[in-house]
Amino acid sequence: MKITDYLKKAKNETLISFEILPPLKGGRIQSIFDVLDPLMEFKPPFIDVTYHREEYIYKQRPSGYYEKTFIRKRPGTVGICAAIMNKYGVDAVPHLICGGFTVEETENALIDLSFLGINNVLALRGDARKFEGRFIPEPGGHPYAIDLVKQMDNMNKGVYLDDNIDNGLATDFCIGVAGYPEKHFEAPNMKSDMKFLKEKVDAGADYIVTQMFFDNQKYFDFVDLCREYDINVPIIPGLKPITRASQISTLPRIFFTNMPDDLVDAILATKTKEAAKEVGIEWCIAQSKELKAAGVPCLHYYTMGDVKTFVRIGQAVF
Repeated sequence: MKITDYLKKAKNETLISFEILPPLKGGRIQSIFDVLDPLMEFKPPFIDVTYHREEYIYKQRPSGYYEKTFIRKRPGTVGICAAIMNKYGVDAVPHLICGGFTVEETENALIDLSFLGINNVLALRGDARKFEGRFIPEPGGHPYAIDLVKQMDNMNKGVYLDDNIDNGLATDFCIGVAGYPEKHFEAPNMKSDMKFLKEKVDAGADYIVTQMFFDNQKYFDFVDLCREYDINVPIIPGLKPITRASQISTLPRIFFTNMPDDLVDAILATKTKEAAKEVGIEWCIAQSKELKAAGVPCLHYYTMGDVKTFVRIGQAVF
């Protein structure tokens, strides 16, 4: 079932969903099940599975020179999605990124997903590789998420890259895109960020999932602004609790999000790791309850494999 259909079927009841990471290469699929088994208590209608582009590292050779080598540390997104759907009967949402794919490879990946019955996809540009100052697309690949959305929308209409294909299968993808309540870090201002988001929705995006935030007013203002720009698709808030004191510095640097003064002060006042984690969890629970009371369509949690934390949050909120 499409994500948008789940949201309509819920009839203003707030759903819950989770996002997981593939295990590191060489890991076991059981590690995914170990995370998801306890979370099935909350009956999530869908699970997101992230995709990670290749990175490059430098390996020293016997000659003393360093050779640039590409490696993908977390493969398996499509296989994990198929396994989740088979084991739990829950829809899986693979993330599909521009980085690392040519447009033809993207088309072939989408065909594979369609054949597997995976009809929900989160379309993302993806991050720059480490040690690269900006995002550089694959030669012959998409530079922006909107290009990926357009390609998926074309396939939904039976239009493929090969002009010689007549009566091509019309896929049935429900397309999600990312939204940034505090502005994408590359956008010069919120107005331009709204313009780009509006273009993605007009190109075929069906719903939006936000970047994590720690001040609910940022989300509420973002939704209001989207509606002003005639962006009327569902907007799902993405949440992550602070679980380590160091994250009040690292998360703003990595995800370009602001931390409320009350949250920072409370965490700085703690004396132990356990106390800092407790503050972060309670803050996320309070955020979740307020958002749920406001009637948000779904609460989407970035788990990072920390199952115990999210079982506790889910039991407190749902």
